[in-house]
Formats: sequence, C-alpha cells, structure tokens
Amino acid sequence: MDIAYVGGPYRAKTKLGIIRNIIVARKVAKKLWKLGYGVICPHSNSALFNNLPEESFINGDIEMLKRCDVLVLVPGWENSAGTLGEIETAIQNHIPIYELEGDNLIGLEINYAENVEG
Repeated sequence: MDIAYVGGPYRAKTKLGIIRNIIVARKVAKKLWKLGYGVICPHSNSALFNNLPEESFINGDIEMLKRCDVLVLVPGWENSAGTLGEIETAIQNHIPIYELEGDNLIGLEINYAENVEG
C-alpha cells in the first residue's frame, strides 16, 4: 500500500479559519483512503494543539513526508508557506506531487522557486 501525505494550509487568522483548513484536508484524506492509500494528514495529527512549539510539528511533519510515496495537495496550497516547504522536501526526495480532482490524482510539475518568488 502506498502512503500519501496530505499537504495544504493549516494556519489562518482565526480559529474558525484553522478549523476550515482542517476540514478541507480531512476530506482529501478520506478520498485518498477510499482510493486505497494509507494516509498521513498532519492537519488531523496535531489539530488544535495550542501552546506547543510549532517548529516541532513542522520538523515532525517533514520527517513523515520523507517516508511517504506521494504528496497530495489540497486547494489553497499555493498560499501556504508551510506547504511550499513540503513541496521543496518532496522535490528533494523525488516524491511525486499531485492534486486530487474528483477521484483522480493529477500529477503536478512544480518549480519550487517560481512559487516562493511569485
């Protein structure tokens, strides 16, 4: 079984915005489970853990991503600095990057530098 890592925005200006981001990521994770993937969804793994060092979560998430077979991006990933870091990690580790459209994974060719600068 291939393992998919769900990447997308978590942070938001409000707690409601964070909850919305968690829900979007969980919907993608659920579809991936139905498609036969094992899924790591960091949005669920550490959801609403307040007052803990964010850096430890980020480092842990990156380590989990390195052990996955694919990175699947959720809508809005383009505006997430954390997701851009996950994309960079995926590229460095030759992990394919996809978006989910309906029940289909669409492969992406992403130039990391373009997203960071643009």
